[in-house]
Amino acid sequence: MDLDLVIRVDSLAPLTDTSTSHQMREIEKWERSNCMCMMIMKKAILEAFRGTISDKITTTEDFLANIEKRFAKNEKAKIGTLLKSLISMRCRGKGNIREYIMEMSHLAFKLKALKVELSEELLVHLVLISLPTQFN
Repeated sequence: MDLDLVIRVDSLAPLTDTSTSHQMREIEKWERSNCMCMMIMKKAILEAFRGTISDKITTTEDFLANIEKRFAKNEKAKIGTLLKSLISMRCRGKGNIREYIMEMSHLAFKLKALKVELSEELLVHLVLISLPTQFN
């Protein structure tokens, strides 16, 4: 069975009086695939999201678009959390300074993956102001 048919193929034109048997079979396959995908996704999704999804959503494409919108909000929250972590980091003077700087670089890399690019100069400045005065 082509479960991913609904993802690979856009929705087909509705049946008309002139539709061929081949077109009817294709539409039937697409609708079966859509139904199966919807059941699988609704069963697999976290319960927290189940209640927020409208019952009016009937296609896999609409379902995925709705979920994508919800995660866009989470992405903004993640950016805020990463920025807060980066700005509030302080080196306590215990442990390896190199590992501390690498940890800050890792946070900057995560931000870059979320399309928030920090200049190298800003990152160096953040590292320098977060070091204890004995290292400056």
